[in-house]
Amino acid sequence: MSPISYSLRQLRNNLLLRIATLLFAAFGLMLPQSQLAAQQADRPVTFCNPLDLPYRFALKDWTLSKGASTREAADPTMVVHKGEYWLFASKSGGYWHSKDMIHWDFIEPTGFPTEDYAPSVKIVGDKWVLTTSGGRAVYTSDDPATGKWTKVNDLATFMDPELFLDDDGKLYLYSGSSPDKPIFGVELDPNNKYEPIGGNKALLPGLDPLHHGWEARGLFGSDEDIKNEKSLPWMEGAWMTKHKGTYYLQYAAPATEMKEYGDGVYISDKPLGPYRYTAYSPFSYKPTGFIGSAGHSSTYQDLGGRYWHVSSMLIGVNYFFERRLGIFPAGFVPNASEPDELVTNTYLGDYPQLAPGLAKDPLNDNLAGWMLLSYKKKATASSTLSDQYKPELAFDEDIRTWWAAATSNPGEWLSVDLGKPSRIDAVQINFADAKSTVYDRLRDSYRYILEISEDGKNWKTLVDRKDNTHDAPHEYVQLDKPVVARYAKLTNLHTPGGAVFSVSGLRFFGSGMGKAPKQVDGLSAERLSNRRLMKVSWKKSPTADFYIVRYGIKPDRLTYNFQVYDGESVTIPGLNTDSEYFFTVDTVNDSGITKETEVKPVLSRK
Repeated sequence: MSPISYSLRQLRNNLLLRIATLLFAAFGLMLPQSQLAAQQADRPVTFCNPLDLPYRFALKDWTLSKGASTREAADPTMVVHKGEYWLFASKSGGYWHSKDMIHWDFIEPTGFPTEDYAPSVKIVGDKWVLTTSGGRAVYTSDDPATGKWTKVNDLATFMDPELFLDDDGKLYLYSGSSPDKPIFGVELDPNNKYEPIGGNKALLPGLDPLHHGWEARGLFGSDEDIKNEKSLPWMEGAWMTKHKGTYYLQYAAPATEMKEYGDGVYISDKPLGPYRYTAYSPFSYKPTGFIGSAGHSSTYQDLGGRYWHVSSMLIGVNYFFERRLGIFPAGFVPNASEPDELVTNTYLGDYPQLAPGLAKDPLNDNLAGWMLLSYKKKATASSTLSDQYKPELAFDEDIRTWWAAATSNPGEWLSVDLGKPSRIDAVQINFADAKSTVYDRLRDSYRYILEISEDGKNWKTLVDRKDNTHDAPHEYVQLDKPVVARYAKLTNLHTPGGAVFSVSGLRFFGSGMGKAPKQVDGLSAERLSNRRLMKVSWKKSPTADFYIVRYGIKPDRLTYNFQVYDGESVTIPGLNTDSEYFFTVDTVNDSGITKETEVKPVLSRK
């Protein structure tokens, strides 16, 4: 669907909804049944990043900074087998499986070190084969549903392993996690306890932050700053995908504790190289938004054959390895005479996304079409722990800040005024676990009620979790039917783990039932003398809540996005110095997105 037809569809739907609301608001909060029936007919199944998983709290001896109790999962591997998805992640004490990539069941296994980082898993013959970062061993299982794994052999130590089974039956191990060493590769022998065949071979030249700006830890630094940087960037997180005879060796940089953490790719026509850098790297990148980072990932195909990318995402406040998981559409697009280009769609990647198989073209648009209603809206609360944790921080679109009540007592509440009657389709409740004292898996749950109101006085229950027994730190609730309301209130019934009641994001999605914002004028962009940077400017749109700069190395392939909430310009880092760039600026508000169709080149400073 073209941007113009998309905007017209939004305008039509918003006008209809606005008329329906004005006519029927006096008769209750719910839309009329005819309108609800129309909504239900094309109502998609959705999910929202970060994934709502029962992330385990780090064991006490892991928390190297601040001694805080904090959750962690990262460095994911996805295996798709016999109608199910199997998700393995660092420091999780086990793994998950799902039939739809929406609802996940957890397994606590035995026989392999669940406390190691970066588990890698492949099915070789009739065996599931697993190894981990920093370990020396290979483990196998006949059936991961049983949770039983057996050690097969000790190998040399390797970091951030990736097992890759080629279509000729040969098995390879790619590995590496270092500021000064590259990604390595070696063939393994499945018939001899997975022993290496030959020696480890260096496949990539290592990082080049002076020319690949996104690989630099000091993103805004000069050449001299980068050369003198005491904390060097790391090359890590290898993953291999083979497509049309080309090997796509993926890697992560510059550091997992940065929102700018992303994945680049080198390509070759042989599994052990030689490899060459792709000018469109990073192909997975999400430096802005409610939650950032899209690095150290795995690329896989869903049950319908479409590609996805499951990535590490960052909080990093209580502990620099405080991370979550997110899933984004991925795939390959034609690239003229070159091998197809590997792409990941992170555009508004923490808004409601369509479930696998629903979007016609998920690489270009996988959004449910439900906009954020609660950004910077007026907030009140029953109490506040301190000025550092004010109620408005639950609505600032930053998972790294949060509101915290003074206690964990039942009855503590957080309320928001959306500013006008709005259609609500879904809500995401991100709990902050502030002051938690848990250092293992939480065997308890948040219990609460979420209410809505038209006048702020008469309340109606929207979500009832008074009997909840499931640990859901990032609960996403897609409503069976949309409702119209102006006010919402989240009330605590039970806060687990010794924490105070605290929320890093109470996010309502749907439609403000107004018009999509006007386009911006005065677009300009200049490449700075430091060619890793560009400055983009525009004239303010009076009806936009924020802006999204889209940019890329081809005018018809703007694969990167950068959200801007304040101001009419932004300096964007992370560019490849040898590549030219093109850009445009979209506008966003609570009623829609206006995608700018004019694409301009980024001009070089003379």
